[in-house]
Formats: sequence, structure tokens, C-alpha cells
Amino acid sequence: MKIEIWSDFVCPFCYIGKRRLEQALDSFPHKDKVEVVYKSFELNPPGSIDTSLKIDEALAKKYGTSIEEAKRMNENVAQQAATVGLDFKFDIVSETFDAHRLAKFAESKGKATEVTERLLHAYFSENKNVGDHQVLLDLAVELGLDRAEVESVLKGNDFAKDVRIDEAEAKEIGVRGVPFFVINQKYAISGAQPPETFSSALQQVWEEESQKKTLQPLAQSNEDGAFCAEDGCEVPSQHKE
Repeated sequence: MKIEIWSDFVCPFCYIGKRRLEQALDSFPHKDKVEVVYKSFELNPPGSIDTSLKIDEALAKKYGTSIEEAKRMNENVAQQAATVGLDFKFDIVSETFDAHRLAKFAESKGKATEVTERLLHAYFSENKNVGDHQVLLDLAVELGLDRAEVESVLKGNDFAKDVRIDEAEAKEIGVRGVPFFVINQKYAISGAQPPETFSSALQQVWEEESQKKTLQPLAQSNEDGAFCAEDGCEVPSQHKE
């Protein structure tokens, strides 16, 4: 089973949804047969948001509400995060294009899961700017990635195409918000659903995909045509002289 997850590193429900899926997977008997792949999605494309603002100010401006209302929104999100063991302390605004490029580089080194988790934790629980190259470099090296290689990626435009491919695919399949989960390229789950929803979906998909598929004959006659099998060939009676 393959689960593709479109998400962003500054999306609180992406982190919450990730934890809820992980809780569901922990109790899924076929967990070792599940591959999780992370896909890029930018909520704050370069130049689309004022990164000098605090998060409450940015949300108030984005939704046309008061800063106090934005604070209440964030407090509510933090309470939801706490139910899955996450401690939200973020107060800054970050762009994430380079963070997604770093994640793609990490994927090429077999460390996509570790880097994804570390970037989310850095932003939401450590209030770090995941759009800052020095922050990204420090986090990557902390996880064992080569400093020189990471510096080269961040200074250039490596893996930009990979990010754009993910984003183009998201548009093609109708992803309007994140997190967005696609199982086996045919089943979709939108949003940070409860663990029970993920558990039910995992079991349903596993059962459906594991069922033996039988084919219905389309021949006009009720008789089979001549055929060969491992133990020899057979000619139905209507073909015999």
C-alpha cells in the first residue's frame, strides 16, 4: 500500500494529520507493507506573504479579521495539536519553497521521513524560520546530511523541478488544501481526519486491494473456446469433429 501526502511545513493541520495517520498506522496489522511518500504543496509561495509579520497579524490580514480573533484561532489549533502530543509555539511566518527542495534532496538520500518531521517540529514547536537557509542547513546537518551538499542545494535551484511536479500533480487531481492523502493512487482523504477515519480507510483499502479479482466471460456461447493449460490442451465438444 502506498500513501502519498501533499502537505506544507507551515500548515498546522498537516502536522496534526501526520500524527493522526501515524497513530492509525501503529495499530494497522499490515503497517510493514505501507509506504508513505511526502509531496510538496506551498501555502506561502515566494513573495505571496509578508514574512516580517507575526503569525497572528498575517492570519488577521489574510482572513480579514481582528488580531484577537486570529489569536483565538491559533489557540484552538494548539489545543487540537496537544491531543496528539504536539506542543505548538510558533509565532512567525515562513516561505517554504526551499524547505521543500531540501526535503526532496533528503528523499534522494533516504531521509525524507526524518527531514519532514524535523522541519515540522522546528517550525511549530521551536518557532524556527524554515525559509531561512542557515536554519535549513543546521537542521539537515543535524540529521546526518552532508553540509557541503546541502549548501550546494540551497544556493542553487536543485530539486525545484521536483517540487513543481508535485504541485502540478496536486492541481491535476483537484487538491485545494492540505493535508491531502492519496492511497494507492485511487482513494483520497482530505484534511486532518481523526485516527479512526484513517484506520477505517486503511482497512477498507487493504481488503479491497487484497480481494481476488474474477473476470466475467463476454463470449456469446455458454461453452468455452479451445484453450491450453499447464496439463495440456482442451477442445470443447462443439469444436470436435
